[in-house]
Amino acid sequence: MDEQVLFYLQLAEEQMEEAKNHLDNIFSKIRAGKANPQMLRTIMVDYYGSQTPLAQTSNITTPDSQTISIQPFDKNLISDIENAITNADLGFTPSNNGERVIINIPPLTEDRRKELVKQAKAESEMSKVTIRNVRQKTNDHIKKLSKEGFSEDIIRDAESSTQKLTDKYIEKINDIFSSKEIEIMKV
Repeated sequence: MDEQVLFYLQLAEEQMEEAKNHLDNIFSKIRAGKANPQMLRTIMVDYYGSQTPLAQTSNITTPDSQTISIQPFDKNLISDIENAITNADLGFTPSNNGERVIINIPPLTEDRRKELVKQAKAESEMSKVTIRNVRQKTNDHIKKLSKEGFSEDIIRDAESSTQKLTDKYIEKINDIFSSKEIEIMKV
């Protein structure tokens, strides 16, 4: 295949991989009823006048499946950490014992689990749409190459490769969703 065709296929694969990674990132924030330090990844704390990720100001551990423990490097940050968690609107109520911030993760109800599965399904569908849009753009670029004198065989092979790439990433998205659904529904 020609270098231009390979370039478009590689670009498509990178964009599809980005869509998959984005879904992984979204799914890491959907809690499945057990404590996970990743739930707090987006929280920023005012650390001496600058917004700093919580993970860079504290040790975050999960002593059990229902508790997240946050031990700040500087004990003066405890109230700032509590405020940041509350303001993040994650549905957690932090408390502290003077040395660390403790978050108890309530168990999920059956209705909440179903709601989270619907949310996960919607996110996975959006990733599939993104992947299909990448396929469409790639095919448009490849079709323009036919006007530049590329043979129909090369164009057809390139479109076939794009479809195989799309199928591969759609399958990955389906697998990620299936495992997340199992994780959410597991009591």
